Amino acid sequence: MESTTEALSKLNINGDFASSVPNLHKNLHLLPPEQIELAKILVEMGQSHLFEHWPEPGVDDEEKKALFDQVARLNSSYPGGLASYIKTARELLADSKAGKNPFDGFTPSVPTGENLTFGDENFVKFEEAGVREAQNAAFVLVAGGLGERLGYNGIKVALPMETTTGTCFLQHYIESVLALQEASYRLTQGECQRDIPFVIMTSDDTHSRTLELLESNSYFGMKTSQIILLKQEKVACLEDNDARLALDPHNKYRIQTKPHGHGDVHSLLYSSGLLSKWRDAGLRWVLFFQDTNGLLFKAIPASLGVSATKQYHVNSLAVPRKAKEAIGGITKLTHADGRSMVINVEYNQLDPLLRATGHPDGDVNCETGYSPFPGNINQLILELGPYIEELKKTGGAIKEFVNPKYKDASKTSFKSSTRLECMMQDYPKTLPPSARVGFTVMDTWLAYAPVKNNPEDAAKVPKGNPYHSATSGEMAIYRANSLILRKVGVQVGDPVQQVFNGQEVEVWPRITWKPKWGLTFSDVKRKVSGSCSISQRSTMAIKGRNIFVEDLSLDGALVIESVDGAEVKVGGSVQNKGWIIESVDYKDTSVPEEIRIRGFRIKKIEQLEKHYSEPGKFDLKA
Repeated sequence: MESTTEALSKLNINGDFASSVPNLHKNLHLLPPEQIELAKILVEMGQSHLFEHWPEPGVDDEEKKALFDQVARLNSSYPGGLASYIKTARELLADSKAGKNPFDGFTPSVPTGENLTFGDENFVKFEEAGVREAQNAAFVLVAGGLGERLGYNGIKVALPMETTTGTCFLQHYIESVLALQEASYRLTQGECQRDIPFVIMTSDDTHSRTLELLESNSYFGMKTSQIILLKQEKVACLEDNDARLALDPHNKYRIQTKPHGHGDVHSLLYSSGLLSKWRDAGLRWVLFFQDTNGLLFKAIPASLGVSATKQYHVNSLAVPRKAKEAIGGITKLTHADGRSMVINVEYNQLDPLLRATGHPDGDVNCETGYSPFPGNINQLILELGPYIEELKKTGGAIKEFVNPKYKDASKTSFKSSTRLECMMQDYPKTLPPSARVGFTVMDTWLAYAPVKNNPEDAAKVPKGNPYHSATSGEMAIYRANSLILRKVGVQVGDPVQQVFNGQEVEVWPRITWKPKWGLTFSDVKRKVSGSCSISQRSTMAIKGRNIFVEDLSLDGALVIESVDGAEVKVGGSVQNKGWIIESVDYKDTSVPEEIRIRGFRIKKIEQLEKHYSEPGKFDLKA
């Protein structure tokens, strides 16, 4: 191995290193050879300012070493290292200053995809195909963010998805994957019994708390060997158009860092070796999803079925989108030079792009009442083989962007430091035109109810637009379950309008079930029969695989829980005082955050509650 002395002598080849960065040069002996090489790279890339304040050797030596420990981490965690990061940053900052349009030369058109109608023959066919294919899939949850934007101080995946049962997002996701795993095994009659891998991408902010949530809940029933946590690193901040790295304002021996975006998931999967391991094990699909969409797994089986049937390399899950709605549109872009790609185009870019390319009205609704460009919900299904081949070319790097906030129109200085960012859904930007890139559109009520806005921001959303809050996210789950039961013939009471935290929402019966009870439409249809009715004020929670609802009239609260070996028939007339919804003041700090941000809590007055803890056949006739 090269010695520090040899490394130092190499640095002096050009003779002017000592004079150009004297403070660094005096302190180089503190560093090991590999970090001296990093020092050389930094100087060559115009980063000498990082060392201008360095005192003589003997002063703050440990802090100087700590800076280079950080530089080493930043260098190793970015494809191509810091030199590549700085070079890319300069190019993107120059484009930003010049106001360059990233879509210059491209013409938009509507790509090819599949539009599904919940519950029809086609939907059921794709659902079954997706369940079969699930044992050949790996799931990747992108969970690097805290809930601060929501007004919640915990990690977002720990937030209750709904408060009737208190199930948190992470528990629901894990139970959904386990239900898919079991259903796939049953449907294929055990051709290949395999545990579905479940990866969670964390960050410095969420890693330890995610691990703690899993460990304190016995991994929510999943084998510890199935769950892999991959932690993304932050990237260096930039202080000007020359891409000079910004020092931390609170510590002159640290480079300021910020998150790089969820696009890092691709490079992490690639560098971890997991993708090759999965391919060798016979897996075929990787499904990516984000942290707070409680409806997603109602759409995943059919979407995976579409991928398998249509042999899509990339399948973007989507929902119908109104023209100019603040959600990106999935668009085919064809360049004058013949290049083409199918990607998400942000709503504020799609309308001007259409106007500039022969569509004078821009983004408008078609005869369906929606824009022909489906709304991207950032859930992706990738075919593993082509995915690996593509990442071999890029090392997992995703096309980046930079979004500096300039002080004035001269665009010479920033209001605060910026950084390069990348998005998971931009993966298709580098694919060849031969790649089969499509989409699957589902009804919004079935597939998309993200929880991302705090109550104050949600209350300001223009009337008719989605709130995307904890309030609307919970109510969307009850609505979806009510509509699914209506589809199988249950008389479900009409919703009432109520206002919580300044948001007017539809309040449906509070109906919840575990994924293993009703993973697909066919599951629900098989387990509900006869003449059933549920009043608007009712609550029903089903927690067991083999619970069959037959000729049930519910006006109140009903909670049924059973072990897997118990088969329970539930029917008759259940009437009690039930559980009621009470309004909660968002500003009342005596109430837990996860309740306050919803603006309501469930008050349990009276219920019929039965637990079947032994195997056997049981009848519950109320």
